[in-house]
Amino acid sequence: SLVLGLGAWLVIERAATPGSIFAASLLLGRALQPIEQIIGQWQTMLSARTAFGRVRALLISQPPFDVAATAGCQREGRLIAENAGYSAGDRPEPILEGISFTIEPGESIGLIGPSGAGKSTLVCMLVGAIAPTHGSVRLGGQEISSTLPPARGSAIGYLPQDIELFADTIAANISRFENCSERDISYAAQIAGAHDMIMRLPQGYATTISEGGASLSGGMRQRIALARAVFGQPSLVILDEPNSNLDSAGDDALTACIDHLQRQGTTVVMVSHRQASTHKMHKFIVLIDGRLEAFGSREEISRQFSNTGNVARPRAEAVARPAATVRPFDVGVARDNAPFAEAP
Repeated sequence: SLVLGLGAWLVIERAATPGSIFAASLLLGRALQPIEQIIGQWQTMLSARTAFGRVRALLISQPPFDVAATAGCQREGRLIAENAGYSAGDRPEPILEGISFTIEPGESIGLIGPSGAGKSTLVCMLVGAIAPTHGSVRLGGQEISSTLPPARGSAIGYLPQDIELFADTIAANISRFENCSERDISYAAQIAGAHDMIMRLPQGYATTISEGGASLSGGMRQRIALARAVFGQPSLVILDEPNSNLDSAGDDALTACIDHLQRQGTTVVMVSHRQASTHKMHKFIVLIDGRLEAFGSREEISRQFSNTGNVARPRAEAVARPAATVRPFDVGVARDNAPFAEAP
């Protein structure tokens, strides 16, 4: 506006021609274009600077890793939790509190409990995704959350509820994009019972899948993810609802996989609400309201809950609610002392 006004005044004063107004406007527009772009992208620049500050603060807040101590995480599958708990900053009550148990190498543990009991949070602590706010969770004597990610990844296999596959070959997804032989990849698929299924695909292990495995069925994605979890023979395998998308053949493959892991001395922790997938478990962890309600064999859990008649134990500081909110079959224990009956 200043340029046009100044040009018009000069034309009236006969100090310039009308064409010079347009020439000056074009030249000034080109000169100011970088400044206009900076102003337009200013909010994006501020967001990038804020994100960089958050990442930098997170890296500074992480405890230093002891590289020499990470080797002990993979030697044995003994999993120990000592008074472990987790609290979120925006919650008045802890999500987990006073979790203590010891799982010996080669044992299979069923993690059961009603919705909202804290099972997913405990699983995140067991794989080292989050660190306990108090207490400790150790694998082979090493604190899991303080172990270097490469060592933790080779020692722990994890099958999440939400399967995430990457846009690459099936072999790359199973091997976690590591440089390894085809024999190792095939061995993991055979343990998971997915080898024959993969070989029926057009290019076998070299078949390229889309992001998230959208071209595969839910059962195929879950069996490939199971092969990824057991790849490299980890000392601890955690399965979170591993049969949610499986058919009868997939259930049989999962059972055979658990049998194989037990024989080779791998510690298995499985979260499940289905009776068919828990009969192979040696012991069970029952979570209620973020606390360890019981830990023991199937018979001990059944006997404890059949004697109490109800597994609901509201916290003293929680809001009072009816005692029948959590029923025995919600955590896999029947009222008539028939262990782990299916919910009607």
